[in-house]
Amino acid sequence: MANRFRGFLPVVVDVETGGFNPATDALLEIAAVVIEMDETGYVHPCKPQSFHIKPFEGANIEKAAIEFIGIDPFHPLRIANEEEQAISAIFKNVRKEVKRQGCSRAVLVGHNAAFDLSFLMAAAERNDIKRNPFHPFSCFDTATLGGLAYGQTVLAKACDEARISFDKGEAHSARYDTEKTAELFCAIVNQWKDLGGWI
Repeated sequence: MANRFRGFLPVVVDVETGGFNPATDALLEIAAVVIEMDETGYVHPCKPQSFHIKPFEGANIEKAAIEFIGIDPFHPLRIANEEEQAISAIFKNVRKEVKRQGCSRAVLVGHNAAFDLSFLMAAAERNDIKRNPFHPFSCFDTATLGGLAYGQTVLAKACDEARISFDKGEAHSARYDTEKTAELFCAIVNQWKDLGGWI
């Protein structure tokens, strides 16, 4: 993997939030899937890591946002972690994988990746978390890659074109969306390899 993406380790991240502003709106769920490469040069998703997150103090939560994603942040049975604990745990695992796979740092992969990256970086800054393994602005966007490879920019439609099963009833869960985005990213990279692209 160290030679495949300029020394960057792709890590798929998805967030579910209480709005669109990373500085003011709550981060409610986060999931991450590290990508690894086998001995033949094909990429595959690793096991997902996911957390429900307690809204930070003073966080804004838009009613329309939580209705859309179907999350009740204050449900009594919702087991959630502090934001700092969740982000630190993900960073620790990503740093370990960066080292194990011989890479220099991680690069976020996401569907409309700039959104996920902005919330991840805001949470890290808000909690003064050091040793952030992710590149601060570069990312791989499967909405763009899906448009290129399959003519589809919506995750469910791109997965359908790639023959990846997608349950719309499970969508808007950070864990599920991350798993499907990881499958899509790997399908696109592996298809490019099969077509004679960079190996």
